[in-house]
Amino acid sequence: MDLRQLHALLAVAEHHSFSAAARALHTVQSNVSTHVARLEQEVGSTLIDRAEGELTMEGEIVADRARRILAELRAIEDDLIALRDDVSGQVRAGVIGTTARWLVPALLNGVSTEFPRIELRVIEATTTSLLPQLLSDRLDLAVVNLPVDDPDVDTDVLFTEERIIVAPLDHPLAAHDRVDLAEIARHQILLPPQGTAFRDEIDTDARRARVRLTAKAEVDGLRLLTSLAFEGFAPALVPASAAPGWLGGDWKRVNVDGLSPRIVGLATPKRTSPSAPTRALADLVRRIVATDGPDQSLISPAAASND
Repeated sequence: MDLRQLHALLAVAEHHSFSAAARALHTVQSNVSTHVARLEQEVGSTLIDRAEGELTMEGEIVADRARRILAELRAIEDDLIALRDDVSGQVRAGVIGTTARWLVPALLNGVSTEFPRIELRVIEATTTSLLPQLLSDRLDLAVVNLPVDDPDVDTDVLFTEERIIVAPLDHPLAAHDRVDLAEIARHQILLPPQGTAFRDEIDTDARRARVRLTAKAEVDGLRLLTSLAFEGFAPALVPASAAPGWLGGDWKRVNVDGLSPRIVGLATPKRTSPSAPTRALADLVRRIVATDGPDQSLISPAAASND
């Protein structure tokens, strides 16, 4: 077994065909086929379903291990370079969209100033999309909605933020500066889908208040949810960072009583040790939240929350 075989297997898994994998690896298809075939011979199992271009059950097991092996090899090189006080290497960071709006610009500036040799790749997505990528070693760290109920993920609280209603100006909820859950329950609103952490926490608070919220639509993506409210489709229950105070439009931010704050944290995989560039980026994220977080409306950095 050698690294070329593992790279070939993962390329086919990602691109779903031997020809596309060859293009991604800048080689010819026969090389990819040979590497995969030799790997299959060594492990004694068929790893790729040739008809579908997908991993078999055995292939999923091998690919999962292969991603961790390659991640650890990258980390070895990065850690040795960091011993020379030269932190460099690639870091793949995921960020939920509402937080990305204010965190990512500061993060890019910080990397450019403090760690110019770090190659940062940022993926914006929902928590439900980022966690599988983190667990499959496609991401090195991710800023996500907490709690995360997975034994293979470590989490660290970054900040809490209030949940608000974004209401079109012609909607009755826009007549209020503050509302409670009983008032919200009188109207159909936009909500995240059931089963997401954000929605589960809202439903828990609603049961505690003995009310039931009615969804006009469920959307897995808080920025999209907020955009629909901006466009006048319906009020949306979202985190404060989804609708910053400086953003103007024909809508109103309405504070909500009786809702627990959203918790946002930094997630990293337990199964691999973070490389020096990943550790440097995680520390930079924490420092940015501590310094810039208080300037964001209705957001409290974790350190401030514990004081």
